[in-house]
Amino acid sequence: GGVPPAIDLVLGATAGCLACFLTNPLEVVKTRLQLQGELQPPGTYPRPYRGVLRAAVAVCRADGLRGLQKGLAAGLLYQGLMNGVRFYCYSHAEDAGWTGYPGGTVAAGAVAGAVGAVVGSPAYLVKTHLQAQTVSAMAVGHQHNHESISSAFRSIYQQHGVVGLWRGVTGAVPRVAVGSAVQLATFASAKDWVCERQWFRKGSWAAVLAGGMVSGVAVAVTMTPFDVISTRLYNQPVDADGTGKLYRGFLDCILQISSKEGLLGLYKGIGAVYLRLGPHTVLSLFFWDKLRNM
Repeated sequence: GGVPPAIDLVLGATAGCLACFLTNPLEVVKTRLQLQGELQPPGTYPRPYRGVLRAAVAVCRADGLRGLQKGLAAGLLYQGLMNGVRFYCYSHAEDAGWTGYPGGTVAAGAVAGAVGAVVGSPAYLVKTHLQAQTVSAMAVGHQHNHESISSAFRSIYQQHGVVGLWRGVTGAVPRVAVGSAVQLATFASAKDWVCERQWFRKGSWAAVLAGGMVSGVAVAVTMTPFDVISTRLYNQPVDADGTGKLYRGFLDCILQISSKEGLLGLYKGIGAVYLRLGPHTVLSLFFWDKLRNM
């Protein structure tokens, strides 16, 4: 508390962008792993990406070192919009005293995350398209073949209008709502917990990092199924009227993945999710906390 919501919007956006720049390579790897073997039974498809480290090497071989930063501009735009709005809404909830009620932190985090997801959805759509693109021998999932972030936005708008820019938002809202609720709730409580036991001094960078690391574990476990669903909904090919060719919506996506890939299909890329979310959670919340103190 103590920081005006308008300032929190700027600080939240800045923190998200700083974290995104450092963790985007893991986001590229995570996207490829989640699209690999889409709607195919385990063991029946080629696996050009095996594990986080080998997948990162595969990306470099196919697209060069720059391939690890694919979709960075769209990722920065998404993090700026989503986190700016998310922290702005959460700051309002803090000022109103809603986070002081039982479950208030979780509820405020979920609502703030959902609003942020809706605002940032077009940028996440483009980011997913760009990060999935690669040479045909290493391609997984549908290839949209955009030339740049601007051409991607233009192409989607020309083909499907404004509504097309928000395609897949039904997967993004629960993804970010759950992730945000768990992240903000566990970060605050974990940071207070380590300080109460005098493991770290209150307000120290170590306490902030400890809270962020605990938060990262919790977010990865709860968020991965929603993350897989979101990636699939955003990247699927669509008809001329914008209807998805693979999934009719959020629930249909869950059912199809579960029935064709097994329940573990919903946890594809969990290693990359944590390795990306862990540092991203630590960095974004660390930057946000320190910027607020400044």
